Amino acid sequence: MTVWDDLVGQEKVSAVLGAAARDADALVTAAAAGEPLPEASKMTHAWLFTGPPGAGRNQTARAFAAALQCVSPDRALGGTPGCGFCDGCHTALLGTHADVNTVAAVGSEILVKDMRDTVRKSYTAPATGRWQIILVEDAERLNEKSANAVLKAVEEPAPRTVWLLCAPSVEDVLPTIRSRCRHLNLRTPSVEAVADMLVRRDGIEPGVAAAAARATQGHVDRARRLATDPAARERRAAVLKLPLRLDEVGACLRAAQELVDAAAEDAKQLAEEMDGKEAEELKAALGAAQGGRLPRGTAGVMKDLEDMQKRRRTRTQRDSLDVALGDLTGFYRDVLALQLGSRVAIANADAGDALERLARGSGPEATLRRIEAIAACREALDRNVAPLLAVEAMTMALRAG
Repeated sequence: MTVWDDLVGQEKVSAVLGAAARDADALVTAAAAGEPLPEASKMTHAWLFTGPPGAGRNQTARAFAAALQCVSPDRALGGTPGCGFCDGCHTALLGTHADVNTVAAVGSEILVKDMRDTVRKSYTAPATGRWQIILVEDAERLNEKSANAVLKAVEEPAPRTVWLLCAPSVEDVLPTIRSRCRHLNLRTPSVEAVADMLVRRDGIEPGVAAAAARATQGHVDRARRLATDPAARERRAAVLKLPLRLDEVGACLRAAQELVDAAAEDAKQLAEEMDGKEAEELKAALGAAQGGRLPRGTAGVMKDLEDMQKRRRTRTQRDSLDVALGDLTGFYRDVLALQLGSRVAIANADAGDALERLARGSGPEATLRRIEAIAACREALDRNVAPLLAVEAMTMALRAG
């Protein structure tokens, strides 16, 4: 199983990256042997991966990072880098490779203080691997200062440093940064391709896999979670019942509170799993005795960790809300399809009765206004509007139609 096997429906992108990985391997091998470097190469120092949610931007970048760090002996025999089994591939895919540094937004932005150490690291030679790789998972969340720090590093890269930036679209990245990157655009995988992957890789029963892939419209990560997590299926079922409950103002406010509370519970569960472990590991690294006090002068470090964890909880809550809003959008899109006389590719076939009821009870214009209300809610959350206020405004608009 190669590193490219995880890229669902991205055959053209895999071919481009495979060719670049072969040229990158030839560059490193020639430099190590003191031989002249190849004149023509498909490898470059900065890449920008774009595509809609669920297309697998981060997975694609990480697979490429693994191929660049591949140390399989088969490469010398003409094999393509990215075997998936060697130490370089394995650690890069797990996120534990010393020379693959990942930056992701903890809160709504990637702050410059989160980038400083990474930018400094980008100017150092690889410690154990073949390349020094910087993977920025949420490049669209770089603020002005952190984006300028990245720009300087991309303009003047170290010889064996590669930047991999991931964003929804090229417009989400500074023109000065994207002009220095090779751009690859990923497409949303087909429902059939995602269902096949769930059956083949995760052992999901074909019917369940097909239903999860159809419900998430090709979003790989959400489809996997929906197929494997009963709690996720329960939350989705609750969201799909919400449109039938919005018959009065009080019901709208209760529904909004329930959506926000469910998202907060998701964030709380993640925090319980991660926050305590991170705090204990940091205390041990700072030299605190078991159950004892921290050394003098380290309180600020602990405060920084607490601030980061608080930002992460906020981000997790908003991400969970966004999943629910995506489910609602898909529901009303199905209603619109029925109103327009189409039954092709209905995503929420398991909610057929509710879809039929709403399709009969209103017209296409009202359904479009409801879809726009959900989009407005998502935009408000992106602007850091209080979640409860944004969702209450949305549920009232859904009721009005």
